[in-house]
Amino acid sequence: MSNTTPLLDRLDAEFRGAEEKVKRYQAEKVKEYEGRQQRLEQFVEICNRLSQVWRPRLESLAAKFKDRIQVAPDISADRRTATFKFQSPLAQFHLTFTAMTDEEVRHVVLDYTLDILPILMNFEKHAQLVLPLDNVDPAVVGSWIDDRIVDAVRVYFELHRNANYLKGHLVLDPIANIQFPRFAAAATLEWNGKTFYFIGEETRAEFAKRNNLAT
Repeated sequence: MSNTTPLLDRLDAEFRGAEEKVKRYQAEKVKEYEGRQQRLEQFVEICNRLSQVWRPRLESLAAKFKDRIQVAPDISADRRTATFKFQSPLAQFHLTFTAMTDEEVRHVVLDYTLDILPILMNFEKHAQLVLPLDNVDPAVVGSWIDDRIVDAVRVYFELHRNANYLKGHLVLDPIANIQFPRFAAAATLEWNGKTFYFIGEETRAEFAKRNNLAT
């Protein structure tokens, strides 16, 4: 009868080796999971700090717009998203800053998105800043956010000079005989059930004088 002991010993060694590999794999994955959870906790703390970077900046932006439009920034409950929404006379603006991570939670990814409806011109609507989780400098983040806010404001002013957006919003100064956007009128006057728009107080006064209207 053939001796199978050597074969069984070899098979046992293979099975033990396979079991050890599975245990090592399990231990590695548990360690990876625990490390990822620790980095997620670190990311949450970073988001808490970053909210103090973008909140005052968006509040400053809102303060600059307060005489033009009613608007207020909104910081999400988890402090990972900050939004700035408002309706201009020509379009709807939606500016968003979002803090995310990569899949391994080793980097903080700051995302900037500017949405404008309707879209009638070209503009930079998206940008990202990627920083190592262990090296998120608030000064770097603040500078990047400042640049993105200034970019968005430039788009806002460019839009208000864009012919595609101004269609349907132009009015005529009857004295100067020039067209200009309705929102740029320096003065208005109601007469005979109609609103007249003027590029300056001087042309409004002249219109009133010519038509014997009280000034």
